[in-house]
Amino acid sequence: MLARPNRLRRSGDFTEVMRRGAGHGRGASRSVVVHVALEHTVPPACPGPRVGFAVSKAVGSAVTRNLVRRRLRALTRARLTGWPAGADVVVRALPAAATATVDQLGSDLDRAWSHAYRQVAR
Repeated sequence: MLARPNRLRRSGDFTEVMRRGAGHGRGASRSVVVHVALEHTVPPACPGPRVGFAVSKAVGSAVTRNLVRRRLRALTRARLTGWPAGADVVVRALPAAATATVDQLGSDLDRAWSHAYRQVAR
């Protein structure tokens, strides 16, 4: 589980990141898309990044979606220290995430993150 200050919880936060942030993943990754916005509209309680996950019904059954979400959460928690403070990140799982291994998800997450971060940091 991510610490409470490191989680995006409100639907408005998700919408804001997806609308205003840079997203990347389709070309760089086959299982995830990462949306990154660098400035919070409301100052966070924690100086670290805030992360949210979007796993739609296209990924699979509820059991499959929760498995994908747990894997992505664990992979993200291990990478939080390398992500900039003040970043809002939404990790959106694509249907291919249901059959991807943890290693594939990790490399796809890294690739999509680096592309999206480079795009938004310009």
